[in-house]
Formats: sequence, structure tokens, C-alpha cells
Amino acid sequence: MDLGFETIGNATIIAHDNGPVLATDPWLIGDAYFGSWRLSHAVPQEQQDHVKACKHLWISHGHPDHLSLPSLEMLKGKKILVPNHVGGRIEHDLRGLGFDVTVMKCGQWFEISDRLRIASLANYNQDAVLMLDLDGHLVIDANDAGNRGGSLFLEQERSKFHKRTVLSCLTGYGDADMLNFFDEQGVRIQPEAMKKEPCGPGIKAMLDYYDIDYFAPSSSMHRYNRTDSGWADACATPVDAHSDGFDGGRRSCLPPFIRFDLHTGCYEEINPPANDQPLLPPEAFGDDWSTPLEKEDVDKLRAYFTKFAHLHTVLGFVNLRVGGKDHTIDVNREHDRGITFETPRQSLMQAVEWQAFDDILIGNFCKTTMHGDWWGKVGNDALYPHFGPFVTKFGDNGGASTPEQLRAYFAEYLDRGYTDFADDVRDQEMKEALAPYLTAGGTNS
Repeated sequence: MDLGFETIGNATIIAHDNGPVLATDPWLIGDAYFGSWRLSHAVPQEQQDHVKACKHLWISHGHPDHLSLPSLEMLKGKKILVPNHVGGRIEHDLRGLGFDVTVMKCGQWFEISDRLRIASLANYNQDAVLMLDLDGHLVIDANDAGNRGGSLFLEQERSKFHKRTVLSCLTGYGDADMLNFFDEQGVRIQPEAMKKEPCGPGIKAMLDYYDIDYFAPSSSMHRYNRTDSGWADACATPVDAHSDGFDGGRRSCLPPFIRFDLHTGCYEEINPPANDQPLLPPEAFGDDWSTPLEKEDVDKLRAYFTKFAHLHTVLGFVNLRVGGKDHTIDVNREHDRGITFETPRQSLMQAVEWQAFDDILIGNFCKTTMHGDWWGKVGNDALYPHFGPFVTKFGDNGGASTPEQLRAYFAEYLDRGYTDFADDVRDQEMKEALAPYLTAGGTNS
């Protein structure tokens, strides 16, 4: 291909300028989230070869369906570009593994080839958007990042692009999140994703809002892989469902796996084979639900959960139910709220050791029960904004656990000028939760 891009895998875009030159988030082989996710479709050898031919790779964030170490091991020698996340965890971890890593400053264009330049926007949620300028055509890889200020840079640059425009980002029923919630009677709370609301109207609204021509599905092309998480396949978005209810007029919703020629505006479907193999037991990934915690495990878990200062302002306790036995960790008993996580020992302790608790949650084999009044929230909204972001985003990945660290963390993002809180309920809840840590004058709205 002379000038264009391919979409393949879960969130991989392969940019072509007289051949492949850049690939994003290459999850080509292997599983993710302690074996709980697999790719919905195999990555054909042709596209694997195209990724291997690229000189540069870009990694948006640290989730294993975007930063796949088994895939990166096949790609040693590439120049890996990463967003300028506060804390620099991905940069340091990959350099420690021997990779050639370059950090991209927010909002600065980086030349990849004669007709491709890219700009990266890191956000406070430890995710990032990538803008690709392919000879005046604009491709926006927003993967899981949401807006969170990315539109500020888009508004700044949008008038410079008069050719084809493409948005690629996470949509779907909403299963790329923690869904496995139970009430205190042990009954699973019906996930919102089970409603299977059509994706098309929301996609059309995004294209209209940002004035974009094409939508390319991204970041929802996975299936569940373990017998203890296979229940969540009922929530997964089929790859052909993104266009359901899409009435785009002059705008188009593209199929999920394509070669797109930017000269002509024509595309060809790739049609990779589906990964329809049977589910595997958790033991295949080292997890045994009957294995209990050891005393030193409980000490490590207590040190882990009590280090997050924000939890002391909202949470009474965390209970770990492992091997059929409860282990309650007091956080601040002035609060009646609590959480029970019922999960296997090995993946739990690895997640804590690796500071990757998100991997336990998103794997959807861990069973979560909320105790007390969580502001009237139930299901996957209950952990947001006071638990999930502070533990997994700002803490594990951003290295900010104390109030002082959190204030410095957000001061850096605000100083860059690309942080924003939208008017929707979730963003306003996040802004309110962050109020003690936002610098004076820094509460963008």
C-alpha cells in the first residue's frame, strides 16, 4: 500500500507510507489479563509481517491488550514510542527489559517517514490519544483514552486537515471493564453491557461532534478465555455490531479489520479467522480457586491497600476472599463502606506484586461485592471514581498514592494544558473526587 492504514487485532493500526512504517498497540499473539482475554480473531501472517516491517511502534498505555509483552518480545529492535505519562512507568519498565524507548512530549509532532508524522496526548488516566498526519489525512487513534482533554489539541490542529479524517476508538456494549459484581446475597448484578444497546447512534454522534468522516472500531475485539470468566462473553461486542443503528449520511462506520487506501477512500476487508477454541480452566494459567492465602500474603495485601491515601477518605475495609476464607483489611473504620474481592491467590498476589490490580478487575473472574452506601451506585459504576482510578491509574501506574504525590501528579497534567473535564456525569464525579488534589485555578471545566 502506498498511503493508508490497516486495522487488525484488538487496537492495532498499521500506518503505510510506501509500505508499513508504524504500528500501534501490537497485540499479535498470546492472551491478556491472567489468561482471561484472547483476541477475537487471529492476526494473519501478512499483518504480523507488516508490523515486523515497521521501524516504529507506539504503545498507548499499560493494559496487556495494548502492551502485550509476548508480542513485543517478537519485535525486539524496534523503536518504541510511548506517551509522556506522569511517573514514566511504561518507559522505565520497557527500558529495563532492553527495549529502545522514546518518550513523546504531549502535543508535539514527531516525524516517522516522509509523509507521516504523529503527535501523542497523554491524559491523567494513564492512557493516551495518537494523532497521525498521513500526507494531510488525519487518523485519530483514541483506543481506550476517551476525551479527557484530547479534543483541546484536536481543536487546535483540526483546521489544518482538509483531506480524509478517521476516528478509531473504543465503543461497544461496555464489557472492556470490571463487570463481575454481586449483591450481598451472592446474586450477580446484571451488567449494563447485557442490554446490548446499539453502538451506531453513539458512533454517529462522535463523528458529528468532532467533524470526522470515518469511524474504525477499536479496542473491543476480544473474547473471554477462561471457564471462570467465560460468562462475560455474553457481554462482549460482536465485531460486526458496531454499525448497528448507524445512520451516518456522509459519514461512514467501517468494518473492524480493513486495509484503507487514503488516496481513493476505498477499503478492503481482511477477514481474519475467528478464535473460537474452547475455554480453558483457570489452572491452565496457574490459578486454583482452592489455594488459600499465606500469612505473608495478607501482610503484603494490607500494605498495598492501606498505602492509597484517598481510600482512607471513603473506605472502611477491603475483604479478600481467597481459598474460601475471608481476610479483612481495615482501611478507615470511620466509614461503613467496604468491598469484598473473591479471587484466586496466584493472580491476586501477582497483580499486587506487579502493581497491576486493574488486570484482576478487567479479567472478570474476580467476584466483587460492595458493602454499605456507595452513593447509590451498583455494578461497574460503583468502583468509580473513588476506588478504581486512585488505585489502578494514579497509584499503580502513576506512582501517586499520597496527597502530596497526587497534587504533584495533577499539577503536571494541568500545566501541560491538555486536561479537561467534560459536562457528563462521570467526568464531573471525577472532578469532584479530585478536588483536594487539583491545584488552585486548575479545575478545568
